[in-house]
Amino acid sequence: MNITKNNIDALNAIVTVEISKSDYKAKVEKKLADYKKNATIPGFRKGAVPMSLINKQYGKAILLDEVNKLLQDNLNKYLAQEKLDILGNPLPRVTEDFNWDLEDYKFEFELGLAPEFNIDLSAKNDLVLYKIVANDKMLNDQVARIQKQYGKLIAKDTVEEGNDVSGIFANEEKAINNRTTLSLDVFADKKTAKEFIGKKIGDVVTLKTKGLFDDDHKLMDFLAVGHDDVHGLDIEVTFTIDEVTTHEPAVLDQELFDKLFGPKAVTSVDELKAKIKEDAEKQFEQQADQKFLNDVTEFLIANTKFGLPSEFLKKWIQTTGENPLTAEQAEEEYNKSEKGLRYQLIEGKIIAENNLQITFEDLKTFTSDVIKKQMAQFGQMNPTDDDVQGIVARVMSNQDEVKRLSEQVMSQKMLNLYKEKVKVKTKEVSYDDFIKAMYGEI
Repeated sequence: MNITKNNIDALNAIVTVEISKSDYKAKVEKKLADYKKNATIPGFRKGAVPMSLINKQYGKAILLDEVNKLLQDNLNKYLAQEKLDILGNPLPRVTEDFNWDLEDYKFEFELGLAPEFNIDLSAKNDLVLYKIVANDKMLNDQVARIQKQYGKLIAKDTVEEGNDVSGIFANEEKAINNRTTLSLDVFADKKTAKEFIGKKIGDVVTLKTKGLFDDDHKLMDFLAVGHDDVHGLDIEVTFTIDEVTTHEPAVLDQELFDKLFGPKAVTSVDELKAKIKEDAEKQFEQQADQKFLNDVTEFLIANTKFGLPSEFLKKWIQTTGENPLTAEQAEEEYNKSEKGLRYQLIEGKIIAENNLQITFEDLKTFTSDVIKKQMAQFGQMNPTDDDVQGIVARVMSNQDEVKRLSEQVMSQKMLNLYKEKVKVKTKEVSYDDFIKAMYGEI
């Protein structure tokens, strides 16, 4: 057997596999002999069927099977030995005049080769790592929400200042039909709030969406519309009132503090605000980190230049699925997946060059932390190590969960690497300004 490679260019190659009779003869003869022992053909005793008849009936199928096994086994070994970094799988070249009646065969396979490229994590960029700060307004608003949440709820028939109203926003043309609860101070214009004063359950208030709130993004929550639809949305909506409530605010005392955070964990309003600030900024950090990770990813895709064996990949996409695609369908699929493929190659190179490996201890520690956070959300603030590790063992026995958690661990390792090596500006912002930055509005 002889295997050779001919490089068409830096991204494409042809591998030729030549198989001679001596490579497959013994295997074919052994398989025919096995068939002869067990063959049952009318007119012949079992095991006494002439070899010529066995060969005539089964020879071609056995030949094809054994040659194909030889071909696949040796091609895979060759690719591994030569350490060829290929994309997709080898594609056999169709030969119209291929003749199985010959004794020696030649097969050709197209290869798509992974490109060579360099990644410069320290390259000049305009990336920003946001630090989201919980400002005084946010803290005061959160304290007010806590007092409202834990206060006494009183139902009313008529809307007065300071009340909350629940009801349904509707607009038939835009298919808006969303039940929500809002306080009257949420509107950008005080005149809008006054339209609710004196209204009763069942009354309908008609509002214009343009300028309804101080931030158009609030339309996403109150009207349940998408981000792309809220900017400049200028329609009339109706709000049908179905509930009116007022709250008697909870007293900011030790009983409330203990209910929120456990005995004596917080003992004053100042400590309450400090705790709210700490918890909020931890959550904000996760959001800021995710944006930073996404921004670095986009930057690397846009600025790491390399070619791809696009025609090979389109052909591979066309032929490897359960149902063959047309050339047009394969082109469309390739265009959809090209960006993801580019990042897979970039990410793989970053992981290899920086030796980012996931150990069992990494995965176990990460899983333990996730479980502790989840348990804390349900009030289990100090679970025993045995309880946590028992859950960890059950989680890690599920291969799908292990895969998902491994992706999260690697994502965290990539984030830490980017923070270390990518030269970015750090910017402190309020949460509102961060949301605007998320959508490219500042």
